[in-house]
Amino acid sequence: MAEKKKSVRWCDLRCEHARFPEETAVDGSKSCRTFAALYCLLLKRYVQKNTPCAALLDDKN
Repeated sequence: MAEKKKSVRWCDLRCEHARFPEETAVDGSKSCRTFAALYCLLLKRYVQKNTPCAALLDDKN
């Protein structure tokens, strides 16, 4: 049988748990949308944007 490859889930705004940072200047971007962090509703903390899903990584550790 062929082994199924798991695709990587990325932390970005396509994730249903991701939100724009609500605090101003959380990562130095103020109101600009070039921010580097997202708020993860699942983890209840800020996570780095455009990286593998932090929630999935936390589950593995």
